[in-house]
Amino acid sequence: MINEASERIFTKNFVLLFLTNFFLFIAYYSFITALPIYVLDELKGSEAQAGLVVTMLLISAIIVRPFSGKILELFGRKETLIISLVFYLFGTIMHFWIINFYTLMALRFFHGIWFSIITTATYAIAADIIPEHRRGEGLGYFTMSMNIAIVAGPFITIALLGTSTFQTLFNLLTVLMVGTVFITTFIQVPKLEINQLQSKLKFSMNDLFEKKSIPIAVIALLLTFAYSSILSYLTIFAKSLGLLEAASYFFIVFAASMLIARPFVGRLFDKKGPTIVIYPLIILFSIGLFLLTVTKSALLLIVAAAFIGIGYGSLGPCFQTLAVQFAGKNRSGHATATYLTFFDIGIAVGAYVLGLIVSHFSYSGLFLFAGIVALSMLVLFKPVYNKSQALVEESFNETAVPLEVKMK
Repeated sequence: MINEASERIFTKNFVLLFLTNFFLFIAYYSFITALPIYVLDELKGSEAQAGLVVTMLLISAIIVRPFSGKILELFGRKETLIISLVFYLFGTIMHFWIINFYTLMALRFFHGIWFSIITTATYAIAADIIPEHRRGEGLGYFTMSMNIAIVAGPFITIALLGTSTFQTLFNLLTVLMVGTVFITTFIQVPKLEINQLQSKLKFSMNDLFEKKSIPIAVIALLLTFAYSSILSYLTIFAKSLGLLEAASYFFIVFAASMLIARPFVGRLFDKKGPTIVIYPLIILFSIGLFLLTVTKSALLLIVAAAFIGIGYGSLGPCFQTLAVQFAGKNRSGHATATYLTFFDIGIAVGAYVLGLIVSHFSYSGLFLFAGIVALSMLVLFKPVYNKSQALVEESFNETAVPLEVKMK
C-alpha cells in the first residue's frame, strides 16, 4: 500500500526549494530588465552593448554548466547550492560599484557562473524530492517558480524604476538574495548513493554530460531556439506594428496560460506517458508561432500568446522530466546540467541566427522559420525518444551483473 505522505509533492522541502528558485529568478529577470536601461542611461552605452548584458551571462552559464553535475556530485547538492547562492549574493552587492561597461560585463560573467550552478542544483534537488511516479507533474509545478518570476521580476523592476533609482533596486535585490540564502539552509536534501572516492579519482566525459539525456536535450535545444524568437524579438515586433501596449498583455496571457495548463499536462504525462502530451503541445506551440506571421491586431497577438504559453510552457518541463528519468536518480545532477546546457545554447544560438533572418527578410519570415523549427520536433521526437530508451537498456545490461553482486 502506498504511503500517502511519501507521495505528496508539496512538502516543506518542495515549498522552500520553490521559493529559492522563485526569488532567484525574480532577481535574474529584474537584472535582465534593468541592466540594458542602466547601460544606456547611466553608462551612456550603445544598444549593442545593452544587448550584451544577457549574452555575457549566457556565455558563462554555457561554459560552466557541463561541469555543474560533477560539482554537485563532489560537494553535495545542498552545500553547493548554498555556497553558489552566497557568491550570487556577492555579485548582486557588487552592482553598487559598477564604474563602466567593462566592469558590468565582468560582473555579468561572474553572475552567470553561479546562476548556472544554482539552477542545476535546484532542478536536480527538485527531481530528487518529488515522488518518482509524479515527477512530470511535480517538475511542472516547480517550473512555475520561474514562470511566475518572468512576470513578477520585470513588473517590480519597471514599477520601481518609474519612481526610484537603480540603487534602490539593487538594495531590494540584495535583501531578496539574503532571504534566499537564509531559507535555503532549511531545505533537507536526500543523500544519494554515490561512491565519493571513485567519483573524485575519475574524470571523463560522463562527468560533463549524461549521454542518456543528450538526445532529449537536443530536442530541447530546438524548442528554445524557436522560443528565442519570442524572448528576443516579440517586443520589437509589436512596436513595429504599433502594438507595444498589447505586448505587455502578451506576456501576461503567456504566463497565465502556462500556469493554467501545467497541472493538467503534468498529471497526464505521469498517467498516460509522454507521447500523449508532447505531440499536441508541439502542434500548439507551432500554431502560436505561425499565427505571429500574420498578426496585425492586438487580438491575434493575444491568441498567439495563449498557444505559445501552453505549448512552450509545458514542453520544457516534459523534456526535462524525460532527461532525468532516462539518467536515473543518482545522475539527476548530470542530467539536469546536460539538459540546461543545450537549453541555454538553443536560446543563445537562436537569438543570433534569427537576428540574421530578420535583418534579411522580415518579422514574418522570422516567426515562420521559428515555427518550422518547432514543427520539426514532431518528426524528431519519436526516434530521439527511442534512442534514449536504447541507451538506458544498454546501460542496464552493462551494470546488471555488478548490481546483482551488490545486492547479495
